Amino acid sequence: MINKLLENQLPVMEQFYSVQGEGFYSGRPAFFIRLAGCDVGCVWCDVKESWDAEEHEIKTIKDIVSEVTRTKADFVVITGGEPAMYDLTKLTNALKEVGCYLAIETSGVYELSGDIDWVCFSPKKFKAPHESIYAQANELKVIVFNKHDLAWAEEHANKLNNDCKLYLQTEWGKSDKMLPLIIDYIKENPKWTLSLQTHKYINVP
Repeated sequence: MINKLLENQLPVMEQFYSVQGEGFYSGRPAFFIRLAGCDVGCVWCDVKESWDAEEHEIKTIKDIVSEVTRTKADFVVITGGEPAMYDLTKLTNALKEVGCYLAIETSGVYELSGDIDWVCFSPKKFKAPHESIYAQANELKVIVFNKHDLAWAEEHANKLNNDCKLYLQTEWGKSDKMLPLIIDYIKENPKWTLSLQTHKYINVP
């Protein structure tokens, strides 16, 4: 794995300053660090170009953090790909040193590393999550591709701590069909909240 070859470096597909478009922190200014590399392989993934780490630039942690500090960002989202496949200790420590609040978006298939403030767990059917994620997740975000995903979402919700926020989000290409279904479901099951990919509606990264 490329991770074993890296010391103070990580493969980065892209970095950008925008607003969080979905989930609990929707609307908050956020600096996104999208790490390259993923072995989960969701068929409906909208960033499949992130999967092959070897196709993207290897950046030093110092350079990654310097991109963050050029902005006014105090909230950083580490995403992917699957960011938890790497040891994030040095990256998160460096970001903490410059005063950032850190979130991660993960499928939960690997044990988490590093000092992370907010864990968004978005499970995928293609690879089972590591059991440790259920105690660590602050937010469960289930992507609904078909009606059977609602029952699957409940299976995960039942394993989480009571404080974890629960979100259902339609797969973007299925919005017309799945959004009404999700709305009806959360009206009947109000522990759930609707998550929308608002960044796609307002056309920002």
